[in-house]
Amino acid sequence: MGALEGRRAIITGGASGIGRATVELFAAEGGAVVIADVNIAAATNLAEAIIRAGGRAIAVACDVTRSDDCRRAVETAVESFGGLEILVNNAGIVRRADVVETTEDEWARVMAVNVTSVFLMSKRAIPVMARGGGGAIVNSGSGWGLKGGNRAASYCASKGAVVNLTRAMAIDHGPQNIRVNCICPGDTDTEMLREEARQLGQDEAAFLAGSADRPLARIGSPTDIARGVLFLVSDAAGWVTGTTLVVDGGGLA
Repeated sequence: MGALEGRRAIITGGASGIGRATVELFAAEGGAVVIADVNIAAATNLAEAIIRAGGRAIAVACDVTRSDDCRRAVETAVESFGGLEILVNNAGIVRRADVVETTEDEWARVMAVNVTSVFLMSKRAIPVMARGGGGAIVNSGSGWGLKGGNRAASYCASKGAVVNLTRAMAIDHGPQNIRVNCICPGDTDTEMLREEARQLGQDEAAFLAGSADRPLARIGSPTDIARGVLFLVSDAAGWVTGTTLVVDGGGLA
């Protein structure tokens, strides 16, 4: 049996990058997965591939900044799989700019996708988990939620908020047997990392090479991060809540 046999999960931003790797790993470990993403075509293709491989998955169109979409994602888990034990608040965006360069609309958008989405999804998911006896939530932070970074004011602010929101949620919902933790990736080989290079006007290959400047001398793979998420939602982390797990090849060190 896999580590998640019989458990039901929602993963936001699940159609690509770290989200996709987490979906695939959870399915391989026996979990039933709701793939919540704005890109419903990519989410559907991934769900169909998992089903063909013998797993359980369903796609749902979800803009994580919209309360109704978040409600629908949770309802899909209950209607399709009978319940919900795991929520991974993975969806996120980045804007590489300082406070002067950042527009008010850009600031609001980063905060909505990176922070408000955690509130909206958790607000809908926690009552379902509580009725079922408990669960585990993993919020996606960043190394830059624990330290500052250049030309990333809105991103750093949003990820710092996620780190401390995680602590508050862990305190509030521990009595309901709901564990809440935060994963803090370092630079990971995803489309979002390449988007950072474009926003900064830098050569993509050189930017990725620079991102490998850390003790383990490489950038992370989405699977590296997904394995950390799997640990946090598994029974192996049964007494772990309110903490941050840094998965960054030693970069923060």
